[in-house]
Amino acid sequence: MNKLKLKKQLQEFLLEDLGEGDITCGLLFSEHEHTEARFIAKKPGVFSGMEVISEGYRLLDKNCQVVPKVKDGDKIAAGQIIADVSGPAPAIYSGERVILNLVQRMSGIATLTQKAVMTLNSETTKICDTRKTTPGLRMFEKYAVRSGGGYNHRFGLYDGVMIKDNHIARAGGITEAVKAVKSRLGHMVKVEVETENLEQVKEAAAAGADVIMFDNRTPEEISAWRPYVPKHVITEASGGISIDALHHYGRTGVDFISLGMLTHSAISLDISLNITGGLKDELTGSVQAEVQHS
Repeated sequence: MNKLKLKKQLQEFLLEDLGEGDITCGLLFSEHEHTEARFIAKKPGVFSGMEVISEGYRLLDKNCQVVPKVKDGDKIAAGQIIADVSGPAPAIYSGERVILNLVQRMSGIATLTQKAVMTLNSETTKICDTRKTTPGLRMFEKYAVRSGGGYNHRFGLYDGVMIKDNHIARAGGITEAVKAVKSRLGHMVKVEVETENLEQVKEAAAAGADVIMFDNRTPEEISAWRPYVPKHVITEASGGISIDALHHYGRTGVDFISLGMLTHSAISLDISLNITGGLKDELTGSVQAEVQHS
């Protein structure tokens, strides 16, 4: 993740929650009171977001120390320690919710992405995300996809051209749309065209599209149409594809399968922050022992 952007966005997220300050912590703890805690997985999955923990606590208090126990992309078991954190009590408590919300969300996306990658089980076809991300969280969510073994589609409207049905209708056709774009576009940016029938596939290929998307097409349709796409052109299948259907789409030979659900339908992974010596820490002690023993 971009470190400058990460810091800026974490500042905004923390300020949204803290406002003028944490009233509860301000009344309970002095700023010099030391606390130790640990992030613990309550469910198995794939972790993503260690920079969020480290930078988040660094922003709250430079005296906070974070000791990672796993890396982004690691599989984690229920009861496994993700990171130890220590420092001034107000900072440890005040940062808990914002940091947990982010790493739980990111880890849920990474977990779902890895499930998709493993289900597809292909050395040639790659799983990628879409722009169907939560406003304000795109950097975090797309990073989480990479943590799970997936790839990123374009990050926004600014880094790639995608000519969709409404663009085609306005431009007067695929050929006209591609020609208009390429006449003004720099050579470093790719042009993708969405297609819905064989005639559009042929037209997009002839027009010089760099990427051809088979939009909401069946595996059978894609298999029949893909031979009309030149070998140097990247192919992508997209549109409501489920995890269970991935192996069917994988057999079509497309280069990418894009899944909006990776970011819009992932369930956050259950992770908690336990204060060392607290009740939750005692209750999870036996679970951690079982994880280490296994």
